[in-house]
Amino acid sequence: MSVSRDRRTLVVVALGTAQTLGWGSTYYLPAILAGPMAAEFGVSTGWIYGAFSAAMLLTAFIGPGVGHRIDRFGGRNVLTVSSLIFAVGLGLLGAAPNLPVFVAAWLLIGCGMAIGLYEAAFATLTAIYGRNARGAITGITLLAGFASTVCWPISALLDAEWGWRVTCFAWAGAHLCIGLPLNRLLIPRDLGAHITGPASATEQIDESLFTRPMLLLAFAFAVTWITSTAMAAHLPRILEAAGASKAVAIAAAALVGPAQVAARILEHTLLQRFHPLLSARLASITHPIGVGALLLFGPPAAYLFTLLHGAGNGVMTIAKGTLPLTIFGPVGYGRRQGWLVAPARFGQAGAPFVFALLLEWYGQNVLLFTSGLCIAGFAAMLMLRAQSSGTAAKA
Repeated sequence: MSVSRDRRTLVVVALGTAQTLGWGSTYYLPAILAGPMAAEFGVSTGWIYGAFSAAMLLTAFIGPGVGHRIDRFGGRNVLTVSSLIFAVGLGLLGAAPNLPVFVAAWLLIGCGMAIGLYEAAFATLTAIYGRNARGAITGITLLAGFASTVCWPISALLDAEWGWRVTCFAWAGAHLCIGLPLNRLLIPRDLGAHITGPASATEQIDESLFTRPMLLLAFAFAVTWITSTAMAAHLPRILEAAGASKAVAIAAAALVGPAQVAARILEHTLLQRFHPLLSARLASITHPIGVGALLLFGPPAAYLFTLLHGAGNGVMTIAKGTLPLTIFGPVGYGRRQGWLVAPARFGQAGAPFVFALLLEWYGQNVLLFTSGLCIAGFAAMLMLRAQSSGTAAKA
């Protein structure tokens, strides 16, 4: 089914805006609200992040089933339901009278994250555009790359003026007034059936879920996203441990978002002509290069480190959507995507806690661990052949 260029742009803008709202009101929420939440309940922030980690774990279990449904029926209904779940979950979070209800609210939000964030959006675009979804995937990550830049200040302002509970209510209302109409009215009708393929193709998907390319790709995604999550949770503290002042650490960390967007623009223009495996390989080594500069030159290299880390993280987000599409093709994309990112979700859930301990024990040398993970991911990428299903593109 052909979709006009104007319609395609509208779909990308709608999904990108909804993704910005989804990420900013869930994944990036604890960074601003964990402190006041913990203070009101009389617990440490570890409890707040523990509830968030439980939500992340839940996404790993739900993801494959969600992807399979999008393969069969398209993603509009799934994304619509995610907006409703986000609204109810955030509303329950803001109204939680005690810690058990608070945890239950985060688990509900985790269900929304499983069916409403990038993996579901990527699968939806693949259901609409098939092999031509790469540009659209890049487009929504360009918009959603500003999620923290836009939503952190909004959350901080709302919290300062009215408290964390009203902040949660405000984000719940935003999902009903913005996210829900975008997902329901501007995403094309369910188009998944035209790429689902015959029963024989489905059987082949079942057989290919645990092949060498799948395992290599799942490993590469896991180690790079563990690093990304660890940096998101601890980057300013790591820079301070490396000798940077608090002001420099915060200023340097703020460059991650712009670096992500700049790298995605580069991927969308210059690197679009090449196999996405090339982009993924380059992205997997930018963090170790930045670490080398920071450990060698100290605080003056803090800005270079965060720029390189952010650039690599930005491109890897795109690769998570485009590599499975290019290597395996669009048939069964959503289900395969769910299995590919499940190990990464487990790793992400534990990364903030584990790296908090490593930072306490080893200081700036914790970056040697993250560099080792990224180098291992790079090695896995090197072992993957730049061969797409039905094509012979070379990296």
